[in-house]
Amino acid sequence: MRKPLVVALCALALAGAGATPAVAAAPSPTGADTTTGAAPATSLTDVVNDTVGAVADTLSGLTAPKSAAVNFAGTVSLSNCSGSVVRMPDSAASDPALVLTNGHCLESGFPAPGQVLTDRASSRTFGLLNASGAKVATLRADRLVYATMTDTDAAIYRLNTTYARIKSAYGIDPLTLSGSRPAAGTAISVVSGYWKRIYSCSVDGFAYRLKEGDWTWKDSVRYTSACDTIGGTSGSPVVDDATGKVVAVNNTGNEDGARCTVNNPCEVDRDGGVTVRQGINYAQQTYPFTACFTTGNRLDLSASGCTVPKP
Repeated sequence: MRKPLVVALCALALAGAGATPAVAAAPSPTGADTTTGAAPATSLTDVVNDTVGAVADTLSGLTAPKSAAVNFAGTVSLSNCSGSVVRMPDSAASDPALVLTNGHCLESGFPAPGQVLTDRASSRTFGLLNASGAKVATLRADRLVYATMTDTDAAIYRLNTTYARIKSAYGIDPLTLSGSRPAAGTAISVVSGYWKRIYSCSVDGFAYRLKEGDWTWKDSVRYTSACDTIGGTSGSPVVDDATGKVVAVNNTGNEDGARCTVNNPCEVDRDGGVTVRQGINYAQQTYPFTACFTTGNRLDLSASGCTVPKP
């Protein structure tokens, strides 16, 4: 998984020399710090993350061209990652809003292989962005609803406000999770709230298994090379350009060409064959979650069709 604190420090140094965040670091698994515990509110990590966020805001106009159809509205910035305010296909405006990011972006550190976290207290904050990428509000969670790095790499937080209140106060709608598996060749945008940058490419195909260190993910989305995501883009929504719906959550990439190590995931096929694709990046599909939430955005892991890992 990517190490955004390292990326942030590099970005600060390069920003002083007139460089943009896009060249702050080479692609590597995208997002959380390698520490296993949450940093205190007054730690150096928080100071650096706040500072680099300001640098990213300042330099956002210098980043790569954005898709005409996809913008930043509804995306969020975390202290170490990206994310988005999302709704299920049947969510109501009066439901408590949800935020989607990666499991490896948790403030408490990486979940262990096989570990699934549900219904945990949380007061994590998120910077809500408008269409142009400007921060318009700070949103706060009251629960970590679900998180894992087993089979997928996802975390879903519940906010202490509703979709309707966010819309009324800031004019911003949530992104909708697609209930369907994306197809190879689909034009997509990876929208990073951390860097205020949009990467545009296509779904190149799927990895039957994607192995990185001790973790293994199933049916991962492989991007074409144009989506050269960097540290801090972990948790970014992957948006189908045609529908505007979220089809995956960005999470990793092979940095050095190494085989199946941390920061260097490898693809494993049904027969156990291993393929390494240096510089190629990946995401985890999100449609399975749409069967796991019921009325009121309540998580129900026993619901029909809910296939995500369970505690």
